[in-house]
Amino acid sequence: MSFCTQSTPANSHPPDLRLLHFAVNDRPLYPFFADAVLFLHVAIALFVVGGLIVVLIGNRHGWRWVNGLWFRLAHLAAIAIIAAQAWLGVACPLTVLETWLRMKAGAPSYSGSFIGHWLERLLYYDGPAWVFTLIYTLFGLAVAAIWWYYPPRRRRR
Repeated sequence: MSFCTQSTPANSHPPDLRLLHFAVNDRPLYPFFADAVLFLHVAIALFVVGGLIVVLIGNRHGWRWVNGLWFRLAHLAAIAIIAAQAWLGVACPLTVLETWLRMKAGAPSYSGSFIGHWLERLLYYDGPAWVFTLIYTLFGLAVAAIWWYYPPRRRRR
């Protein structure tokens, strides 16, 4: 199959749009997308955890950027969404998407590439839901406390 475009006369049928769906219908790409979602998921987790650490360390060392309003709003919103999902019993959409992609690839959930395997081990743990809800809630409260103790600042013009 060629992915080159061909010019068509004005009175002919429109081009075959099935070519646009090659990424979705090509089975080998599902594991790649599943790993990409997993990588994004780990990046968000690192942002949430690392963001709190960076705000604490940065304020102790006088780093002004750690109190930037947009950085702090993004950080607060991320943990608020995670905690709300846990309280409401809603599955994380990234976990759902990754699982769906792995199933479409014909692979069992949470198995795949070498990098995917280790990222999964870093991100996913077995335990009762209430434990994760408690952890997310306590972490959210810590972020709120740091928000109060080290308030964000608007950039001066």
